[in-house]
Amino acid sequence: METILKVEDMNVYYGPIHAVKSISFEVGQGEIVSLIGANGAGKSTTLSTISGLHRSKGGSITFQGENIGSVSANNIVKKGLVQVPEGRRIFLQMTVEENLEMGAFTQQKTELGGGLERAYERFPRLKERRRQIAGTLSGGEQQMLAMGRAMMSNPKLLMLDEPSMGLAPILVEEVFSLIKDFRKTGTTILLVEQNATMALEISDRAYVLETGHITLSGTGKELEASPEVQKAYLGG
Repeated sequence: METILKVEDMNVYYGPIHAVKSISFEVGQGEIVSLIGANGAGKSTTLSTISGLHRSKGGSITFQGENIGSVSANNIVKKGLVQVPEGRRIFLQMTVEENLEMGAFTQQKTELGGGLERAYERFPRLKERRRQIAGTLSGGEQQMLAMGRAMMSNPKLLMLDEPSMGLAPILVEEVFSLIKDFRKTGTTILLVEQNATMALEISDRAYVLETGHITLSGTGKELEASPEVQKAYLGG
């Protein structure tokens, strides 16, 4: 399997705080790979660093064979690596359709219509609400909008940061079903998720982060069966 993303010896600091400590991992083309762990483990910082919003002190981040460790965040998106941040962060005062259009800033204008058509086919609820102000949507609808906006740029690798946060159980199931659908259409997924049970169920492979370190790795099934993971994250 071809490696699409490779992180080697990533170290991230917030002032004197060493938030991510020499972690290394990789994501294969077409995989769903999850990072699980408690709050403050360094999961979101890892994604933000890959996205170019933070910088690693040393090490390397390679995407499709290119070191992107010093590439700007907007140019990383143009290369096909897109993040849906924790907490959605949609444009609350814009309409649903305007939000989706913002996600297509890397695309030619001639491709916008086709992108919207695909987004509405995948998210029919957004089509029903395309003229609605995004801030009036429910939490689940806002998460769908954030995911739809990310897909407007036709990402090769989609990074999702806590997509199930704050959602009712039935909506969590819907979000995870969408993640599996994304993979079926050829999009590689790197998932950060506190709902370890759901994440491991759909993951090809996963890594456990604890206080900035990767402490365990394996297939989704292997980590589901791990007594350490069951005790810490699965309520076993």
